Amino acid sequence: MPQTRRGFLKSLSRTALVLSLEDVLSLAAPAQMGPQAASPNSRQTFDVQPRSAKLLPSPVLGTPLGYSFIDVAKSSGLNAKTIYGGEHRNKYLLETTGCGVAFYDFDHDDWVDLFLVNGTRLEGFAAGQEPISRLFKNNRDGTFTDITVKSGMTRSGWGQGCCVGDYDNDGLDDLFVSYYGQNALYKNHGNGTFTDVTAKAGLLQKTTRWNTGCAFIDYDRDGQLDLFVANYIDFDLKTAPLPEAAGCAYKGVQVACGPPGLNGGKNLLYRNNGNGTFTDVSEKAGMTDTIGTYALSVTVADLDNDGWPDIYVANDSTAATFYRNQKNGTFKDEAIESGIAYSPDGKPQAGMGVSVGDYNRDGLLDIVKTNFAGDTDSLYQNLGDGNFEDHTYLSGLGVNTRFLGWGVGFFDPDNDGWPDLFMSNGHVYPEVDGTQIDSPYAEHKYLYRNLRDGQFEEVTSRAGNGITASVPARGCAFGDYDNDGDMDVVVNCVNALPQLLRCDRTNTNTFLKIRLIGTKSNRSGIGARLIVTALTDPGTKQPLRQIDEVRSGGSYFSQNDPRVHFGLGSATTADLAIEWPSGAKDNMKGLPVNKLYVIEEGGKVVRTVAMGK
Repeated sequence: MPQTRRGFLKSLSRTALVLSLEDVLSLAAPAQMGPQAASPNSRQTFDVQPRSAKLLPSPVLGTPLGYSFIDVAKSSGLNAKTIYGGEHRNKYLLETTGCGVAFYDFDHDDWVDLFLVNGTRLEGFAAGQEPISRLFKNNRDGTFTDITVKSGMTRSGWGQGCCVGDYDNDGLDDLFVSYYGQNALYKNHGNGTFTDVTAKAGLLQKTTRWNTGCAFIDYDRDGQLDLFVANYIDFDLKTAPLPEAAGCAYKGVQVACGPPGLNGGKNLLYRNNGNGTFTDVSEKAGMTDTIGTYALSVTVADLDNDGWPDIYVANDSTAATFYRNQKNGTFKDEAIESGIAYSPDGKPQAGMGVSVGDYNRDGLLDIVKTNFAGDTDSLYQNLGDGNFEDHTYLSGLGVNTRFLGWGVGFFDPDNDGWPDLFMSNGHVYPEVDGTQIDSPYAEHKYLYRNLRDGQFEEVTSRAGNGITASVPARGCAFGDYDNDGDMDVVVNCVNALPQLLRCDRTNTNTFLKIRLIGTKSNRSGIGARLIVTALTDPGTKQPLRQIDEVRSGGSYFSQNDPRVHFGLGSATTADLAIEWPSGAKDNMKGLPVNKLYVIEEGGKVVRTVAMGK
């Protein structure tokens, strides 16, 4: 009896067979450049126009970008060094992962503030001198003020990731911080102060866990934000192997032992009870029934266009995990069947960071994942109905294998309406410095320009000193901190000051920025899908159409500006459609560009703010 591609791949997952590149290519479906067959409940997809029909001229290789990134962290007041493990030598893997960062508008004044997760060191610190995570308030003039002490968020420890969402629907976005050890949920009071409600919310853990990436998600669409927390390995400093005893080495250099051989951690899903507390439903929901383990970063998105949020997890040294929402309170790992578990030749990769975006503008969300040094990063094109195809080499991302990627994001720095790609890099082992190994510890970023034909051009060397400067980067987040209409980037580093990369744009492309407020849906609007349609050339009548979603978490352990940003080329107005998690739909016509719109479920514009230069 003939076997389907999905059925064959399911059988491979049971037998753990590794395919050759030729085998994988023979199984892959041909690239689909038009709308996909839709199930009755599926969302809209778009036609992908041929190059000749593009509204904007495609960039020519080597041409000016129209923007540059400048590191303004010091002049902006971001003067707190992130501490994480030994600076020159690490005993344990725990010292290598580093921290995330958040663009977080805690007071809803529509000037995004900053939260930088911090770590510690094995030897500890004297009382009162422990490093703590930092909250910086945006002064609306390009600078920030450190209000950490006032905020009450002065806990120290091995901080990992952070994510934002209004868990109690009081109109204020709250903050969750993951740790090696006990996580923390901070209730936001809106005035720069917070209360640690971890115990009250039922989030205390009975055992020491290595919690990593996190995201708020309304997985059952009941209007209450649930919480997903990835877990790396079961790790105990008392029993963890030392490099010299275990013989752990990287290219001949003794380094901290990696995860292979250690027990993988179990990912957690907490269901919101609607009364300020959560219940652990991990087992019942299917979180532990996966092929991959060693989870690091997580992103939440409707990847199969069925209106329900799915979860994708970047795992270290094993298959990635794709928790496909079964719409009944459970998830099923379909990463292998969907084509997003392994490399093109069927091998597990050391995944670090992950982001989603519709890079080819076909109405389907694609996936990008950063990986370890010596490997390419991964780009998976969404083919529809939960199927993907690896386009790493076809897109041009396969040119780089030297650096080790962490934070990553689809974003549009030139506002041309086509998502570009940014990756923060830094080696995991400080011991590589001063050796024959050609990958340094501090590394520059990668920046790729979208050529609008399914391919990217690496433009790192032309994008400014904020991109080319070498730093030991980890998490990064994307947002418009100065409200000038272009996307900036904040980068958390290891044992160094952070970077705040201000985008200085010279073109006149327009944009639209949206912040959502749910009523029947969760107040943060997390999970809502936005579809923007604009005419960049009224004479052609051919629309520039884009999708994105409001999401929590992502990149590497980080949180982007929750305001959704759309570059619009030369358009002067745009139409907006919103599909809320509740099932409600709002449509708004002819919105003037270069503005922020704060929109409440039901189509009410509660605030409009003119932005830009």
